[in-house]
Amino acid sequence: MARAFVTGGTGVIGTALVTALLARGDEVVGLARSDASAQTLRERGIETVHGETWDQEAMTGGMQGCDIAFHVAGVNSLCVTDPAPMEHANVDGAVAAVRAAAAAGVRRLVHTSSAATIGEPAGTIGTEWTKPRGWFLSTYERTKTEGEDAALQAARETGQDIVCVNPSSVQGPGRASGTGRFLLAFLDGRLKVFVNTHVSLVDIGDCVEGHLLAAERGKRVLLVEVDAKGNLTALFEHAPVGFDPVEVYPGVYAMQMQTEASLREYLKLHRPIYQKTAAYGHFGREDPDFTWEATDKAATLREAAGLGAAVGA
Repeated sequence: MARAFVTGGTGVIGTALVTALLARGDEVVGLARSDASAQTLRERGIETVHGETWDQEAMTGGMQGCDIAFHVAGVNSLCVTDPAPMEHANVDGAVAAVRAAAAAGVRRLVHTSSAATIGEPAGTIGTEWTKPRGWFLSTYERTKTEGEDAALQAARETGQDIVCVNPSSVQGPGRASGTGRFLLAFLDGRLKVFVNTHVSLVDIGDCVEGHLLAAERGKRVLLVEVDAKGNLTALFEHAPVGFDPVEVYPGVYAMQMQTEASLREYLKLHRPIYQKTAAYGHFGREDPDFTWEATDKAATLREAAGLGAAVGA
């Protein structure tokens, strides 16, 4: 039995990770930012310490006696107007976790980064060590990239053993924010317009497995689906009656339309066209240390959408 420290233990990934750690008999200590989070963790039999995700002193205290630490906490928000909270959590928090682990003598720190930090030059498929492209699509992508870089630099300075896990969009039961929010809106008919694009995702169970393997073997794990064609189309037959998705081709967005009437006219000419998805990336299959049977992503999306019982998933 190991003693493990976890930040973000009440989030989507953290909750599932804590479940796996407890199931294998580990003793878990969790960082709690609020009384409510602390209560949730304690109800699961988890020892808690109070502090923000960038509170190095609190984490150092919580990590005392721990063999392994998982820094899962982070902020993932869309279209933020104030980047400061995300910078504190995703950048300062990553550095604080590394320095806390070093001060507490933790054998290895597993840092939950993001597949968004992986750069992909045109015509290539990213791998675990592909360099970022040099520009960012969002504040989230920027702060996760800066956070990973800062964490690795802090590890070099302190001599702390660190390994990064880079999941793409994590989907599964309990995911109702971020990309999960769009999925639910798509299926219940609230999202009327969408772009035919690529979706890279990972099942929550595979994400947890990747974290545990990274902790055990000390190698970076990039968790993204290789081929997810038809994932969303597989859900259409289970959508509400009258579900009629409308595809807007890349490069043709509502903001580019001169008037609402012109948008309506455009959509009339292009319905119904079904969304096709394809995910890309590297699932670690070139490395025998990280080979396992990935969860079927259509089943993942059904579960995420709360349709598991209806379709027997």
